[in-house]
Amino acid sequence: MFALILIALLAGAQSQPLARGATVSGTVQDQTTSILPGAQVVLLAAGGQTSVQTSVTDAVGAFHFDRVVPGDYEIQAEFPGFKSASVKVRVGARPPSPVTIVLPLEGLTQEIAVNAGDGTTVAANAASNLNAISVDANTLDDLPMLDQDVVGTLSRFLDASAISTNGATLLVDGVEVNVLGLSASAIQQVKINQDPYAAEFMRPGRGRIEIITRPGGKQYNGTLNLRFRDSSFYARNAFAATKAPEQRRIAEGTFGGPVGNLKKTNFLLSGTIDSEANQSIVFADTISGIFQRNVATPYQRLILAGTLNHQQGDKNTQSIRFSHRDEKNTNQGVGGTTLPEAGTNHEDREDEATFSNQTVFSPRLLNEARMLFGVEREPRTSLTVAPKVVVLDAFTGGGAQNDWLRTETHFTLVEALTYSPPKHVVKLGVNIPDWSWRGYDDRTNTAGTFYFSNLTDYQRARPYSFIQQVGNGHVTYLERVVGLFAQDEMHLLPNLSLAAGVRYDWQSYVHDANNVAPRVSVAYAPGGSSKLVIRAGSGLFYDRIGPNPVLDALRFNGVRLLRYVIEDPGYPVALTPGQTLAAQPPSLVQFAPHAVVPSMLQSSVGVERELRPKTTLGVTIISTRGYDLFRSRDINAPAPPSFESRPDPALGVVREIESAGERRAFVLETTLRTTIRRVSGTLQYSEVRNSDDTGGVGWMPPNSYDLSGEYASSDGERRHQLEGYGSANLRQWGNFGVSLEASSGRPYSLTTGRDDFNTGTANARPVGVPRNSLRGPGFLNFDLRWSHDTTFVEAGRKVTLTAGVDAFNVINKVNYSNYVGNESSPFFGQPISAQAPRRLQFSLRARY
Repeated sequence: MFALILIALLAGAQSQPLARGATVSGTVQDQTTSILPGAQVVLLAAGGQTSVQTSVTDAVGAFHFDRVVPGDYEIQAEFPGFKSASVKVRVGARPPSPVTIVLPLEGLTQEIAVNAGDGTTVAANAASNLNAISVDANTLDDLPMLDQDVVGTLSRFLDASAISTNGATLLVDGVEVNVLGLSASAIQQVKINQDPYAAEFMRPGRGRIEIITRPGGKQYNGTLNLRFRDSSFYARNAFAATKAPEQRRIAEGTFGGPVGNLKKTNFLLSGTIDSEANQSIVFADTISGIFQRNVATPYQRLILAGTLNHQQGDKNTQSIRFSHRDEKNTNQGVGGTTLPEAGTNHEDREDEATFSNQTVFSPRLLNEARMLFGVEREPRTSLTVAPKVVVLDAFTGGGAQNDWLRTETHFTLVEALTYSPPKHVVKLGVNIPDWSWRGYDDRTNTAGTFYFSNLTDYQRARPYSFIQQVGNGHVTYLERVVGLFAQDEMHLLPNLSLAAGVRYDWQSYVHDANNVAPRVSVAYAPGGSSKLVIRAGSGLFYDRIGPNPVLDALRFNGVRLLRYVIEDPGYPVALTPGQTLAAQPPSLVQFAPHAVVPSMLQSSVGVERELRPKTTLGVTIISTRGYDLFRSRDINAPAPPSFESRPDPALGVVREIESAGERRAFVLETTLRTTIRRVSGTLQYSEVRNSDDTGGVGWMPPNSYDLSGEYASSDGERRHQLEGYGSANLRQWGNFGVSLEASSGRPYSLTTGRDDFNTGTANARPVGVPRNSLRGPGFLNFDLRWSHDTTFVEAGRKVTLTAGVDAFNVINKVNYSNYVGNESSPFFGQPISAQAPRRLQFSLRARY
């Protein structure tokens, strides 16, 4: 129905006159990126003398000027207690990108960089590093983006060595969240690596994604996006015998504006209805031969969110947002060597409320408070009730043995105070990124799992191990993470700024209370140059333990949930007559007595140069050292040289989580940005060397008594990476967007497929072969988008219809993945899956 309405509007567009001029919009904010409602904004003609239009920022700091004719302009903003600032814009046939005007508090004498947000101006302050990735709403509209997945599309610019144990840090309007619960069209800007050494954040800039949402606006406005994909317009996946019947349908949008006649209150509603008739490709080897089949794995998602913004007086602004997310996955886990019978059904529902308040106490003192309260419920159910059978890197069948229920009630708080005496911006506060009441009902592996080294052993009924869980899998616990921070950005000279800060982090469940993290960064423009900046910085960052290690230690304590690992069992009955499971030694999970929170020291030095107006080049060298990294080790593993018996026969596997790993990473990064007339883009090349001796908190070495071969290339290391995106407005020919991702291959390990150390795990490597000694092939993906805008006036309102076509992996490069390093596998040295082939996506957007 939506499509019919839009087509009718498009057909009627030919008879409507075009609106004269374009809309110029933007936001006014202070140096802390907090919005300034009620600021006076004036649009001046070229030369800054003649006023063309005036406006006042709304409750979320936004302004706009309608029907601005093509030409050069200057936008000037003023707010009590702040210095005025201005920015120049050029209006052409297409509306310019939203501008951001930053006002310094009175008493500050340094120059503040004010630009159109395109990242093509060099500036000597801490938050203006040009190796950051900053993408605004207009650019997001032009880029080829699969299913409007903003986070997934831009995550490739993150640094694997800077990501925490729990993954990348995701912030929405300054509040940390687990999953993005907003529609794509509600996003105003996305930033990665902005101000990388800020003390306010737990992780460095290269490990976090910051999202800023759109305001409701002073006038009613709306966006409706329809996106459609069908396998009729796909190429065939390299591992599919026949092209899988797939289809994706997305309807999402926003509607916002003032609340009745209240000039200081506005709202924004957003929603997404997303369904996918997806197919996973199974490519396995069974005793009956190669099993190759497309399996339906449908997916559904609903996201609803509403934001209410209110300006209370001249100095207070409040905002409250409610969001609801509901996802359902069927046959999850099926694909590759996992057979259809071993899948699970998965649901995830989350409801959140976010409240923020900004208060201007005085021209030099600002306060910001943000809170989030959320409730989540996530059940998972196996499709088949049967013991699981794993023949390593050949096939996985039987039941998934993956039944569990996770619940969580979480709270987040950020309280920050900014004080700005002359030549300083001091920011301090408290940050509680996680205060969660968690529950977990573990019903996994209650029927047990048999493990076989190869198909021959499976035919002979000779598994190398059997693992089963018995007992009470219900756990509830409270996890707390608290941080304190203080930072002073000092503008020592007009061309020299120094930011120095410190952060303190405390976490429950690990007795480590001395996590003080100093950070410093400096930016210098030699000789007062406006075209060259030298930038350097260094900082200490602490990791977060996360829920999974805590949950494992609480469950598998030898009393609550008993986990039995039996070597060389029988099949299909694991125990011989007369044996009982209760008589077997149970396995444990525990933290090492001296376990501490892992830390990371990151340092960088770089040069940023303006090559020509709106074209900059930045070269940055980044060094990272990881200390006390998490890894696991079986401290009750059978002892050398025979590896026949465990030191404590009353216990099975004793997995001890220890802080003993280390990492060294080196990155040479080159970033080129340009805006030339109607063409803009960013290209970033990185040469990476990343080595460590751990694969993460759940990783265990083959030989717990000898870790000499574990220090090697990190699991996710891509030594050469090229990332780029750009757009071009070709007027009557439409808008073109491109996205490029290319890299060298990732490493993987050579293994024997046997349990050579009698630990119940077949991850042994040949003698003398280090971890990650093999490397897969390179990766190349090139995406294109074409779109065309049709603008007309309907009932006195300007309406823009945009029709678009996206082509993903347009050259249809076969990017193989999941290479098998197991010598016992029939797929040894080969991939067992490939990423998506060429696909087309069609879109239609209405915006007014």
